[in-house]
Amino acid sequence: MQITAQPLTADAFAPFGDVLDARGPADRLINAGLCERFHDRALLDFGAGRAGISIFKAVPRSLPYICTLLERHPEGSQAFVPMSADPFLVIAAPDAGGRPGAPLAFLSDGAQGINFHRGTWHGVLTPLAAPGLFAVIDRIGPGANLEEFPLDPPLTVIG
Repeated sequence: MQITAQPLTADAFAPFGDVLDARGPADRLINAGLCERFHDRALLDFGAGRAGISIFKAVPRSLPYICTLLERHPEGSQAFVPMSADPFLVIAAPDAGGRPGAPLAFLSDGAQGINFHRGTWHGVLTPLAAPGLFAVIDRIGPGANLEEFPLDPPLTVIG
């Protein structure tokens, strides 16, 4: 199967999670008016455990991209915040009876992060440029929090 990646927008991505960006007016000014706060932009949702921040360094890929695996985290949401101003590819799919449904692909613009809702099927972290460095906010705790689904045939994503 082949799909075309579309621009990452809050409306298009809403069934899968939250887009993290600083577009539009800020919710409030802080620090004596020197800092705009875009407040509470993601639904962080964790089962037993706590929120943790990790740093991921992923190998950059390119388009067309061959996706062979989707995964999900049933016990918590997972946010990816790029630590460089480079675009990355986001693949997400609805749940279809415990397996991924029809996937969609999104291209970030380099100034966006994302937060996958708990249990959302998604592709692995896919930076499109080096250094591929991301802050990842997800659940730290006991028990299994990863389900993987190999794609056969694989999915090809074009730009």
